[in-house]
Amino acid sequence: MTYKTLLYEVRNGIAVLTLNRPEKRNALSLEMREEFSTLLRTIRGDKEAKALVITGAGDVFCSGGDVGDQMKYMDKRTPMDNRQVLRDVNAWLPEFVNLEKPVIAAVDGAAFGAGFNIALAADFVLCTPRAKFCQVFIRIGLVPDFGGLYLLPRIVGLQKAKELMYSARVVGAEEAKELGIVYAIYPQKKLMDAAMELAGRFRHAPTEAIGITKNLLNQSFHTDQRMLGELEAFASMASKSVSYHREAVQRFLSKQPPLYDWDRMSKEGG
Repeated sequence: MTYKTLLYEVRNGIAVLTLNRPEKRNALSLEMREEFSTLLRTIRGDKEAKALVITGAGDVFCSGGDVGDQMKYMDKRTPMDNRQVLRDVNAWLPEFVNLEKPVIAAVDGAAFGAGFNIALAADFVLCTPRAKFCQVFIRIGLVPDFGGLYLLPRIVGLQKAKELMYSARVVGAEEAKELGIVYAIYPQKKLMDAAMELAGRFRHAPTEAIGITKNLLNQSFHTDQRMLGELEAFASMASKSVSYHREAVQRFLSKQPPLYDWDRMSKEGG
């Protein structure tokens, strides 16, 4: 399937999704949001794809929502119609946040508004020194959307999330790394190579176990310890029934190298 606003390919087991509206600084139109949601389902079912790298075309990751596009549609609908449109579009959040594959965001240039929040939904954010992050919504009298109210306080804490959202100020790459928003910073020419190398480490990983672990970690913020323990027990038993676990145990008992070794994957470039 081809998309008008996105590019998608799988390179040697790694899915690469590119926000592709460079002439609009990769601003999110309604069409892009709908295609994003559709593509997520494709990625989820793509067994060849062991991890996902998301980036932006040109010199910007994503400048946020396409305000002109939004106004065009909003003027033709009632407030309740517009509310439902936003609810439908925002249904992407649980799908993306809980996508049971590692997700790496490669951010160069601006990640503003919804673009910032797409990056926050990734498991790891890599960026260039010129990357800039901004919860820009308040500047134009909007309440933050696209999952920022859920994601940002879980990463930086409630007080810092309030400061970043109330002020709508720009956060540079180094500060973003200090706040835990960014995992690592790379020169512009090395960004995609670094993102692909990191994603490549998961090429031989137990996808099911990582996916379930990711899902449970996400639930840990709003699940009590007792319930999380129950979920952990079910998940542990389920993972023991997978062939990957049985083969890994046999390799351990016979003193063979493990199937998945993070340090070895790093040295071998994934």
